[in-house]
Amino acid sequence: MRGDSGLLDIQSVQDFRAARLQASVEMMRAALAGKSADLLSYEDVREKLRAKETNQRRLKNIPLGAIVGSVGRYSDFTRSFFPRQEKDEDRWARVRVQVEGSEGLPPIEAYQLGDVYFIIDGNHRVSVARSLGAAHIEGYVTQVQTSVSLSADVDAHELIIAERYSAFLELTGLKQSFPDIDLKMSEAGNYRILDERIWAHQQWMGGDVSYQDAAVSWYKKVYKRVVQIIRQRGLLRDFPNRTEADLYAWIMQYRQELAEEMGWALDHEMAAVDLANTFSKKPARVFKRLFQRMYDMLTFDAFEAGPMTGEWRRMLMETRAGDRMFKRVLIAVNGRDDGWDILDHAAQIAQREKGRVFGLHVCKSDAAKESAAVRMIQTSFEERCKQMDGCAGLRIETGNISRAICDSARWMDLVVLNLAHPPGAKPLDRLSSGFSQLLRRCPCPVLAIPQGAGKISRALLAYDDSPASREALFIAAYLVQQWGLPLTVVTVNEKERNENAPASARKYLEEKNIPADYVEKQGDAAGEILHTAEASASDLIIMGNYGAAPFLSIALGSTVDDVLRAFGGSVLVCR
Repeated sequence: MRGDSGLLDIQSVQDFRAARLQASVEMMRAALAGKSADLLSYEDVREKLRAKETNQRRLKNIPLGAIVGSVGRYSDFTRSFFPRQEKDEDRWARVRVQVEGSEGLPPIEAYQLGDVYFIIDGNHRVSVARSLGAAHIEGYVTQVQTSVSLSADVDAHELIIAERYSAFLELTGLKQSFPDIDLKMSEAGNYRILDERIWAHQQWMGGDVSYQDAAVSWYKKVYKRVVQIIRQRGLLRDFPNRTEADLYAWIMQYRQELAEEMGWALDHEMAAVDLANTFSKKPARVFKRLFQRMYDMLTFDAFEAGPMTGEWRRMLMETRAGDRMFKRVLIAVNGRDDGWDILDHAAQIAQREKGRVFGLHVCKSDAAKESAAVRMIQTSFEERCKQMDGCAGLRIETGNISRAICDSARWMDLVVLNLAHPPGAKPLDRLSSGFSQLLRRCPCPVLAIPQGAGKISRALLAYDDSPASREALFIAAYLVQQWGLPLTVVTVNEKERNENAPASARKYLEEKNIPADYVEKQGDAAGEILHTAEASASDLIIMGNYGAAPFLSIALGSTVDDVLRAFGGSVLVCR
């Protein structure tokens, strides 16, 4: 205890001046950080958020850290309630004296908006309490209703966002239909995108549907579906400073940009996956992009090995577990008769898979893109698409055909190609083979169909228990389950190797209750695979991709190349 009131007054003045110094420091730090140290104006916030005062008033302990503004004296104190005005010295010191008195301080008066408070009466009492390190102060609190909540560290930027959010909720009526709705964003301008998407959904619904009814339908049928993709893909980990509503808006914009650039009607999942792969700041993704660019620059096309075995399946299981496997089918369109045959085959697959066909035509130059021949291909593709369901459009690209197909395949589940030029038998032929390069680099399975091949009715799985053949086993099991294809499994024991392969394949299929015929052979792998395909009347061979490093498979040849050259049916090559 202090000895007399005079000493107490001197101490109170000293405390005020110390608080003034802290105010100066707080304002300086805020200026250096590009932020504001100002309190918020209650009237300004109330108007922006369309808040309504209630008759609910009660006495409670108010967290001092949650007080963000004032009704009338928001310019007299900093955000931490340190005094900014010298003229407040006497009043502040008197309040400081009262703290030491027997009666203490009376309760303050405040408004509460969500989790934050605005002082009606008692600004100096709050300032003194903050300077003394108190955590709470007693006060009468009047509740104010608002459709959005504010955090204790809200700044002017966040207030603008809250204002737009409040206006959006009032316009759409979504808060009434979904009381727990959370469409918070980190950028105020993104609410314009949500408004545009609701308006587009309203047009799609047609008739006399109101904007509010369209908003409810959009939220349930579109927004929540995209948010499910965001959660399945874990995109908030890729963009930690964004909200789900932010990512929805970003995905919709990115999808539209990709569609305009590529000529394809991309789905939300494709856009979401590519968004993360292209823009994520996670160290692993950044390193992967950097490594891939360096690898592409330093590696000759013929020797590129492509993605790791099993990468495609991992991505598929993450995003569409239990769903159709080949929902997005890419074909290369050359404008010749055999190219249109491939479109028919791909359309049959898309029909079975309830998916879509994406066309790609590759020109040698930009000038060729504007030629009459390319316009005719575009017209023919569109006309043929009118006669079938699930056609997503034709993309016109320039450059190397194999590279263009592989680049586009990153959005796809299956690439269907015309096998007009299989890899040659000689090393130089294999080195220059665009088809071999495509098989090595393509990130998804490739279905090679020779001219004249008929509808797929029976499958043969070539299995040797290698990582790539295990991917082929996974796909073969799916085709039996979903397409009802009869399956024969052939294992070839070359030079006393692969002795565990028959038991491994049988165990996997029997665990899934998938019927199959099993054949075990010895000798040349390609020859025995082809012989078994003929004996079993199989018109589809499913096999793993190149097992050896690119240099070795080019120099020594491979079973994949031998089968592609000799088989008269379709070959599904899996990585």
